[in-house]
Amino acid sequence: MVTIKEAVTKKDLVKFMEFPLELYKGNSYYVPDILASQVADMEKDKNPAFAFCQAKAFLAYRDGKIVGRIQGILNNRANETFGKKYMCFTQVDFIDDDEVVDALFDTVESWAQELGCTLMHGPLGFSDMDREGMLIEGFDQLSLFHTYYNHPYYLTQLTRRGYGKEVDWVEMRLTLPTEPIESVTKVSDYVKKRKKLHVVNMGDKPLKELINDMFLLYNRAYTLFGMIPLDDAQIAKYVSEFRPMVSKRTTSFIYTEEGEMVAFGICCPRLDKAMQKMKGKTMPFGWIRLLKALKGKNDTVDLLLIAVRPDLQGQGVNAIILDDMQHKLIKAGVRYAETGPMLEINDHILAQWERFQGVQHKRRRCFVKEL
Repeated sequence: MVTIKEAVTKKDLVKFMEFPLELYKGNSYYVPDILASQVADMEKDKNPAFAFCQAKAFLAYRDGKIVGRIQGILNNRANETFGKKYMCFTQVDFIDDDEVVDALFDTVESWAQELGCTLMHGPLGFSDMDREGMLIEGFDQLSLFHTYYNHPYYLTQLTRRGYGKEVDWVEMRLTLPTEPIESVTKVSDYVKKRKKLHVVNMGDKPLKELINDMFLLYNRAYTLFGMIPLDDAQIAKYVSEFRPMVSKRTTSFIYTEEGEMVAFGICCPRLDKAMQKMKGKTMPFGWIRLLKALKGKNDTVDLLLIAVRPDLQGQGVNAIILDDMQHKLIKAGVRYAETGPMLEINDHILAQWERFQGVQHKRRRCFVKEL
């Protein structure tokens, strides 16, 4: 028999976050997140999204053992903006068992209906900065530290529950040249001169100011698939989280002569191996492993974010980012880059990776179901 318990106490929330460590024990592709950060995101006094969201987390037990988990999020701001009554599900993991899956989804769907929701979709978090999408292709690929990994049977179970595709994201592995691509440099030089733009490096402006400008631009640039702009409290949260990952050798910030950021590209060294060794814990030696990965030499980077101000999109500004990044990464000895999830409908972004021998190696999905 399966019983469902809402995770309310700090102890319960820790159990909720630790369950995937047991479920994926021995899996060489799974990369755990930092447990303390995950638990903090579930606490109302630490996550500013609770100012406009409601959330509940549920654990499934059988014979006293945890066999599944799921979280539901009602984002009132998103529903008001788009005139919808959606509930998101996220943080969903389970053993391959119909009874367990039914108990989890019956519980969160019932809560959604109690709140008047007509649709359930996910995996989606409190914001687009959170992990999104369920892996449906690329199960034999190492996960990025900021994406979900899941077993192939998840797709089968969600399909059985009546969930279908809402949208897909794809991920690519890029091969960097040993010498800068001249055509990219030429376009970059032309656009910089024509648009009166220039690259600003770390050290030219305070780091906190750079990252704050980045998130203000992020709010304007990411408009596809129901993105809700981050508010000031959320920006402050993500600024503090991003600061340790930003390195002079893997970032590109583009500004106007008047001092406005109009584009950026953010990479960071691969952290997956370090985070696998940490097993979600920063103490006593977790931070040391993480810092070594951030500061050490690595032939592969993760491309975290890239954005261009909407009115400048499609006008060659991307070439400035790509040219600056290719020079910096080649100099740092980087040979490969892995993109984060990109919407399959974002043709402009997908097309730009062709010159870097982009190969799609993962696909993840947002599922939807009428209640």
